[in-house]
Amino acid sequence: MARAKSSIGAVDDYQLAVDFRSLKLTDEQFDGLCRDNPELRMELTSEGGLVVMSPTGAKTSWRNSKLTQRLANWADANGRGVAFDSNAGFTLPNGAKRSPDGAWVRLEVWQALTNEEQERFAPLCPEFVAEIRSPRDSLSNLREKMLEYLDNGAQLGWLLDPIEKLVYVYRRGRAMECLENPRTLSGEDVLEGFVLDLQDIL
Repeated sequence: MARAKSSIGAVDDYQLAVDFRSLKLTDEQFDGLCRDNPELRMELTSEGGLVVMSPTGAKTSWRNSKLTQRLANWADANGRGVAFDSNAGFTLPNGAKRSPDGAWVRLEVWQALTNEEQERFAPLCPEFVAEIRSPRDSLSNLREKMLEYLDNGAQLGWLLDPIEKLVYVYRRGRAMECLENPRTLSGEDVLEGFVLDLQDIL
């Protein structure tokens, strides 16, 4: 599932999956790979597969910034938790290392981590996660990732698809809900009081 370079030295949007299960990468080795390749975004599946992604296109980055800006503004005013952008990595209970486009963690959960844990791929699954589909993304892969978040402790998840103008809402213990071109999204009882304006995002 890779898209090749458009020309030597110029990298197009791509996503490359490499199976590293036989190497059994340690946390330190994975952290080292990320440090050595800061221009790439990397995730590790629970089975040990390495997923390597190029930087996003400008429009996807713009959408991501709108999402995280609005989430962070609400989190600062609310004071009950900490918001994260797509650069944050989390080590889920199943061992996968994931970087959602937006996330929120309750303050007491975040503060229970050591400083070292906070500086690395934090060993937790956020209560809230959001993913924004870019033109390069497989919708089925993103939907699998959302289910993985729920299986590992997320309470609420949003998969935003600007391509089809759809939002998939994932709630723990409930069936997924698909919304067609909504104007806003409610954070419900997880992000109490947060309403996301989807202008510029969908």
